[in-house]
Amino acid sequence: MSRRAAFLVAGLVGFLGIALGAFGAHALKDVLQLHHSRMIWNTAVLYHLIHAPVLLWLAGRKTVSVLPMILFTCGILFFSGSLYALALSDISWLGMITPLGGLLLMAGWLWIALMLYRTEEPAL
Repeated sequence: MSRRAAFLVAGLVGFLGIALGAFGAHALKDVLQLHHSRMIWNTAVLYHLIHAPVLLWLAGRKTVSVLPMILFTCGILFFSGSLYALALSDISWLGMITPLGGLLLMAGWLWIALMLYRTEEPAL
């Protein structure tokens, strides 16, 4: 993956995190209150936005590895995406997708830990 593409992914993920957070707080306020799902939406936004800077950091490395970019991007999609959908629809089976996203996010963090452990001078 090129650095340019990685920066685009990181920027879009960050943008969407902010947009969905604001959208939930304002335009979807009544829907989220109706479903009693404001906390679910906020959890989705939190995990979404926590991982956006990680993608940005990965994009800024000398060599962009595709695997962690995929792990984090898919992790955000499955974890936060399933929570966004659950908060709006109240379809309970969507909650079964969330742990898959969590596992992908954890795999991304483990990949970073191992990558930095293997380098002599970890550049954070």
